[in-house]
Amino acid sequence: MSGFDPVRQFLQMMTVERNAARPTLEAYGRDLDDLAETLGVSPQGLPGLNEADIARYFADLDARGLKSSSMQRKRSAVRQFYRFCVQEGLSASDPSRKIAAARKGVTLPKILSRDEIEGLIEAAGLKDISQAIRLRCLIEMAYASGMRISELVSLRLDAVVRDPAFLIVKGKGGVERLVPLNPPARAAIKAYLDIRGGFLQSKDQTNPYLFASRGADGYLTRRRVGQLLDEAAVNAGIDPKRVSPHVLRHAFATHLLEGGADLRTVQTLLGHADISTTQVYTHVANERLREVVETHHPLAKRRG
Repeated sequence: MSGFDPVRQFLQMMTVERNAARPTLEAYGRDLDDLAETLGVSPQGLPGLNEADIARYFADLDARGLKSSSMQRKRSAVRQFYRFCVQEGLSASDPSRKIAAARKGVTLPKILSRDEIEGLIEAAGLKDISQAIRLRCLIEMAYASGMRISELVSLRLDAVVRDPAFLIVKGKGGVERLVPLNPPARAAIKAYLDIRGGFLQSKDQTNPYLFASRGADGYLTRRRVGQLLDEAAVNAGIDPKRVSPHVLRHAFATHLLEGGADLRTVQTLLGHADISTTQVYTHVANERLREVVETHHPLAKRRG
């Protein structure tokens, strides 16, 4: 088995059988490289590690003070890798099976209020006219649909030319779902389509993406959208640290729940495979309701 690389084989399996997204594959590859480097083995030696080795690795991770999300991803990478090793006969047993998921407090996502969303949309209009129309369209669509920013920027032009009330979006793992477009978002799309050609050179007029760009991918990058939102946040008097493309997705989900939508519906609209991922928004909605009661209810102001 000279030259055999179990990590590469694992990532190939994730590509072919799980249709894993490229960012996930890249992150898992880095995580497994970190495992090998931390424990002083080669990638070929990873299948031979035991439970004590894996426990030592996660103790080291705990000592590094990683964010909960990073820890969860590393746990997922390691556990899925060793399940693959057992299935392929590379390991006699799974040394990661006793590594429990982290049990830290729930980290609530950052949320903007409805008034702050409106302020952000208004602030988008402070740019030059074409830039303002495009940024308003991006914000309106993100807030109306709950799309991930990667899904939004890579949306194809032919998806919106007939003024649809819903879009078919291909999310993580290639799974398709319907997402809504409300009247403000549809109006913003119409306005943007009128000036979209101004962002293209004459040779690029056949660009198939809605948010076309002259960059290598052919569409706006997530980083560029983040920069535009930062500028709008400053103009709206909002701390830019509270604003990001993903925060618009958070706002979509939280405001739906606050408006009475059920959790399963929100799960479907967000494209979450597991409802536990969606449940964090119930914590946000409940926390916001508690703050409203404590701030405005007369009994909450009484001193014992």
